[in-house]
Amino acid sequence: QVQLVESGGGLVQAGGSLRLSCAASGRTFSSYAMGWFRQAPGKEREFVAAISRSGGSTLYVDSVKGRFTISKDSAKNTMYLQMSSLKPEDTAVYYCARGKATIPVTRLSDYDYWGQGTQVTVSS
Repeated sequence: QVQLVESGGGLVQAGGSLRLSCAASGRTFSSYAMGWFRQAPGKEREFVAAISRSGGSTLYVDSVKGRFTISKDSAKNTMYLQMSSLKPEDTAVYYCARGKATIPVTRLSDYDYWGQGTQVTVSS
């Protein structure tokens, strides 16, 4: 049984920073790629960032490049999303997910386990 638990969300002013964490059970981090997605009210869930099994390869959606950084600590079975220069349009529920393969990918259907989400609200 794979469990993913996000934390670190909250309310922040525009231009501020937050670091999200995703704690995983089992061998998730050593065997699969991982990703972050977000879903704003009234919108579909969208890809944000992903990291390969080894941690050596990452992908980002264009809107967060240069502002967000995905990383992982396999010893702690934890993945992170460092978010800086936050904008009101970053407001959403952020989800971590485990990929079905070892390389980072962007499609929701390529992920099979999901966390419950953590709310990020950026005020203007």
